[in-house]
Amino acid sequence: MTVRDRLAELGIVLPGVVAAAGSYVPTARAGDLLFTAGQLPFVDGALPATGLVGADVSAEEAKGYARIAALNLLAAVDAAVGLDAVVRVVKLVGFVASADGFTGQPGVINGASDLMAEVFGEAGRHARSAVGVAELPLGAPVEVEGILQVR
Repeated sequence: MTVRDRLAELGIVLPGVVAAAGSYVPTARAGDLLFTAGQLPFVDGALPATGLVGADVSAEEAKGYARIAALNLLAAVDAAVGLDAVVRVVKLVGFVASADGFTGQPGVINGASDLMAEVFGEAGRHARSAVGVAELPLGAPVEVEGILQVR
């Protein structure tokens, strides 16, 4: 089964690649590693929510936004090398714009991690960091970046 077949089975349609908002590219390859730029949870060119998780955005909502950010990450990977070139997801880093006292960053970033496992199976299991930050670009509640091994 190809990754495209798996996406279809899951009912997932990849979005278009989000244009870079600064002086960078969506992905950079070094040997068999593909590094992605941080991806925000854009839907049709707009953020579905802004603000701090634990104040303006619930942890459960933020988990869904982490999944959307991961979909945008997959779109960037697909545009760069094609999803069937992915050997494994090596690492994800998730950033959560966190209200004072919010410590649920791992649960929020599970939205991205769970998607990788759904799409790639065992090859989607990865190392990860889930980091709380004061603010993210454009007021986004989450941002996700990745390192993937590719053919």
